[in-house]
Amino acid sequence: MALSYEGSSDGWNRFLDVTNYIFTVIFIVEASLKLFAYGRSYFDTAWNRFDFFVVVSSIFDVGLQLMPSTDEGGEGDGDANVLSVGPQLARVLRVLRVSRVLRLAGQLDGLRSLLQTIEMSVQSLINVFMLLMLIFFMLATLGVFFFKDIETGNVIDPQFKNFKTFGDGFLLLFAISTGEDWNRIMYDCWRGNPIAPLYFIIFILLVTHIMLNLFILVIIEQFDKYYLTKDNSLTKFSRDLTTF
Repeated sequence: MALSYEGSSDGWNRFLDVTNYIFTVIFIVEASLKLFAYGRSYFDTAWNRFDFFVVVSSIFDVGLQLMPSTDEGGEGDGDANVLSVGPQLARVLRVLRVSRVLRLAGQLDGLRSLLQTIEMSVQSLINVFMLLMLIFFMLATLGVFFFKDIETGNVIDPQFKNFKTFGDGFLLLFAISTGEDWNRIMYDCWRGNPIAPLYFIIFILLVTHIMLNLFILVIIEQFDKYYLTKDNSLTKFSRDLTTF
């Protein structure tokens, strides 16, 4: 999947298609052997149900990819036209295959500990995320109030990167939070409003240096709570479950 790129040659695309068919056959054979060996109990395991869904989606992907969308005259019927986007949509299902690597979590203690820590941190992470979205909402509203009349600059343009509407301002702040050209956008806005340096510096300090680090802090706190002590609750539970 990572080897596909725009402008690739026909030979390269055929190689990727053949590789996709080979892996699809491997997944089908694996699922078939497990079904033959375990019978109905195969579906009692969550990972097996997930693997079966991946196999079905892979078959669906290959079927739609091989199905022609138009006839020789260039005019397809209604059903074919509806299915013409099928290969593009079904190709998204291939991404699920990557998540099969997570099955290693059951065999590696360190990785399993990290995944369990993230799972226990979900509620706190949601709270931090909502606070982050609240900051984005307030600063996007202020951005529209201060800089809505600025439509051109080195980075700001009248189509995408601007503060003309709340939606445009929100998306622009989201891009700025990654550190992408935030200083150049600040200089563009500075030409129209002298408050721009204060606005953008406060935003960068709040989002990049405080809020995003809170996500890491929450995970570290949970890891410290459940794993750093030898007699932690998760170790007790695992030991008692194994004994049981």
